Amino acid sequence: MKPVITASLLLFTASALASDYMADMDQIPVINGCKLERKASCAGADLQGADLSNMDLHSANFRGANLSGANLSHTSLRGANLDGANLDNVTGYRLQAYRASMRGASLKNAQLQGMQGEYLFAQGANLSEADLTGANFDFSRFSGATLVNATMPFSSFEISWMPKANLKGANLRGANLQEAKLGLANLADADLTGTRIHYATFEGTHMEGCTACPFDW
Repeated sequence: MKPVITASLLLFTASALASDYMADMDQIPVINGCKLERKASCAGADLQGADLSNMDLHSANFRGANLSGANLSHTSLRGANLDGANLDNVTGYRLQAYRASMRGASLKNAQLQGMQGEYLFAQGANLSEADLTGANFDFSRFSGATLVNATMPFSSFEISWMPKANLKGANLRGANLQEAKLGLANLADADLTGTRIHYATFEGTHMEGCTACPFDW
């Protein structure tokens, strides 16, 4: 009889531990009052230096939030609102930002290699010194954005709107700018070696000191 009781006790203990583990897994993290989940309402939240990696934050509202130094690697911010947010020095390897909005946001020195940002709204955003190697921004809007000295080799901006964008000193080697609109943009000292520029427009674009720019456009 004792072996049966012992086996039953072990089974009960294992079940209890498994339930506790699953409860912990289901618990939604909260940082400074911000409940980190899909459609989160965290406008103006202080998430400086927070580890938000591998999270699903689809359609969350981080408008005006402080996310400086946060870890956003492999996180989904599809359709999220980050207008005016502080994203300086964030790490966001392969960050998903499809149809997200970052109008007027600051992403200086951000590490966003492999970011997926198709249809991104980034008008007036500041991505100076950011690393966007291999990122995809097809069909996005960067009107008036600042990308001074940004590192963007092998990135894609196909059919993106970039009028008056400041790309001074940007590294665009091997990038895809097909059909991009770069009217009145600043490409001074930028590097477009090996960049695809088929059907892109450069009306009034400043190109002094640029490498491989279409000076005869």
